[in-house]
Amino acid sequence: MPSDPAPNAARADATLDDGRLVVRLGGDWRVTRAHPDWLDTVAGHDVRRIVLTGGDVTDWDSSLALYLREARVWAAERGIELADERLPEGVCRLADLLDAKSAPPPQPPGLPNLLTGLGVATVQLWSELKELAQLVGECVFSVARFFRGQAQFRWRDCLAEMQQCGVMAVPIVGLISFLVGVTLAYTGAIVVRQYGGDIWIADMVGLAVVREMGPMMAAVVLSGRTGAAFAATLGNMKANEEIDALETLGVSPVDFLVMPRIAALLLMMPPLALYSDVLGMLGGMAVAAAPPINIPPNLYWAETQTIVDLSDISTGLIKAATFGGLIGLAGCLRGLQADRSAAGVGQAATAAVVTAILLIIVANAIFAVVFDILGW
Repeated sequence: MPSDPAPNAARADATLDDGRLVVRLGGDWRVTRAHPDWLDTVAGHDVRRIVLTGGDVTDWDSSLALYLREARVWAAERGIELADERLPEGVCRLADLLDAKSAPPPQPPGLPNLLTGLGVATVQLWSELKELAQLVGECVFSVARFFRGQAQFRWRDCLAEMQQCGVMAVPIVGLISFLVGVTLAYTGAIVVRQYGGDIWIADMVGLAVVREMGPMMAAVVLSGRTGAAFAATLGNMKANEEIDALETLGVSPVDFLVMPRIAALLLMMPPLALYSDVLGMLGGMAVAAAPPINIPPNLYWAETQTIVDLSDISTGLIKAATFGGLIGLAGCLRGLQADRSAAGVGQAATAAVVTAILLIIVANAIFAVVFDILGW
């Protein structure tokens, strides 16, 4: 025969009176013992209102709070009013905590208002432009202090940065420039060969590389290689409070940290652009010398000299120096803006690359318009 339940076992006695279900809780509610289930309690009842009363509960633990929470969820899903009376102290509070933990995650917000988003983006852009202009102004004052002999500028740091952003970048700049020349030559051959003007490949590659692609490719490579390194270095120094220490000692971070890096890029970008021009034209020459074009290298070089003059080379050098300054500004700006954390350093490096490439493209478009007006 089945054994009788313990005399003080957990119980939930349900009484229905005209749609009002009164559930009287009693006994010892323990997780380790058998206790009633809410669905069994309300099974077969047509309920419009529920009252839970716990005056007869002698002992309890989380099992009673789980029972109360289950009753709340069941009543809420069906829109039924539920009231509790004389429950032990702490049961309702524990049930509330369980409700908070099991609440569904907040839904992502909908699409922002177009005007609001545009306004926020405009304010953010204006703030970025002000900070960039402030850094440019501080660099101008630093240059003035340098010529007066008052700047805290160390040539040793500048030479070290010149090695990193110049000499160490030669292999990757040369490889990319050569491949760009090859791509331009193959693309140009598709058009000029239709008119029997294979020799014009030298003209197209020479002008495109010297005026545009040489400085641009060198700048893009240094944006990802050097600009990100500048931002990461300064961001790490900011996180370690080294920049704060310099300011405490009366040392200008712009003189000591920013200007050596910008000067290194300004000095090394023109030679890198010339190197990129040479490798790009060699790439075009290699394609022209191969079948089916078969243009001898000496003829290719002679045709290049007829189209590329000193004004084209000076145009590329002016662009290269400007791009170098913009890369240095972007990298140092993002480094000084970085959050004081490891994640902030990574975000600053990424933002430096994006900002530098954006500034390079904008500057290149401005140069195109200005040089067209000047007849260069």
